[in-house]
Amino acid sequence: MKLVSYIVNNTTDLGIYHKGNIWSLQGLNPSLPNNMRDFLNGGASFMEAAKVVNETVIAGNAKLSPVAESSVKLEAPVPNPTSCRDGYAFRQHVAAARRNRGVPMIPEFDQYPIFYFTNHNAIQGPGDIPCMPDHFNKLDFELEAAIVIGKKGRNIKAAEADEYIAGYMIMNDMSARTLQMEEMLLNLGPAKGKDFSTVIGPYFVTPDELEPYKIPAKPGHVGNSHDLSMKCWVNGVLVSQGSVGDMDWTFAEIIERCAYGVDVLPGDVIGSGTVGTGCFLELNGTGLLNDSNFKPQWLQDGDVVEMEITGLGRLSNTIRAEQTGFSILKLKKM
Repeated sequence: MKLVSYIVNNTTDLGIYHKGNIWSLQGLNPSLPNNMRDFLNGGASFMEAAKVVNETVIAGNAKLSPVAESSVKLEAPVPNPTSCRDGYAFRQHVAAARRNRGVPMIPEFDQYPIFYFTNHNAIQGPGDIPCMPDHFNKLDFELEAAIVIGKKGRNIKAAEADEYIAGYMIMNDMSARTLQMEEMLLNLGPAKGKDFSTVIGPYFVTPDELEPYKIPAKPGHVGNSHDLSMKCWVNGVLVSQGSVGDMDWTFAEIIERCAYGVDVLPGDVIGSGTVGTGCFLELNGTGLLNDSNFKPQWLQDGDVVEMEITGLGRLSNTIRAEQTGFSILKLKKM
């Protein structure tokens, strides 16, 4: 089942997506809510009721006319997540980034999964990404997958953690690299370099749809893994590709760490971290390492960033410059 949050006739609704059309979930079953937060808080009973409705849609028996996806504005599938964490699951990305900086691979990566909290109030879906002048100082995309927690849990073991995943999505962890690198010199962050936009969407895809793509987790790891192709284009040019199956740490293992001594809640979003080759920071570093004449690339005003993951759809955003000269980089005291 694919769910979307969308705006039609100036009203936000929660809908079922199928082959380019959207059916209002509440319109098909008035006992179900019209927003993702209430839907997830309804737990298994709401999810099962929605799947029944989804079957009628797929069978062509829905007693309600759909709207075309092209006629509505899609929001983030989870427009108001309860929190947003981002992991660090792809060893290839970490190793390449460290190699490009001339430092050895950090052994702690293979000992435990880590994550950071990003700004859950800056979550957005397809469409324009407004950026301030300082963001354009090495503005970057990050190609990721993400999960949404579907039920409350605490001290969850990895062997049971996949049961807490309600859905999967594409994630673009937008990054202003100059701001990020400056603050991390003080061993704090990432924060200001990340807090302006994290994009998820276009659809919320339930785990059963990904069953055909399941593969074993990597040796020594626990949890579901999926061979889902990941790609990113900037202005129509393919710049990144990998697979969700390349994750060294599984989402189940990341959940285990997130939930240690802490409640995870319905609506929490957790990203995978960047796939290998999944950002300009890594691509530029590799390019310069191999060729001193390589010309680094960063995102610019008007650039179109498109991401696609097998089974999860295609997420499109356009970079837009805010019309202001305000700069926090210029506020530095020295």
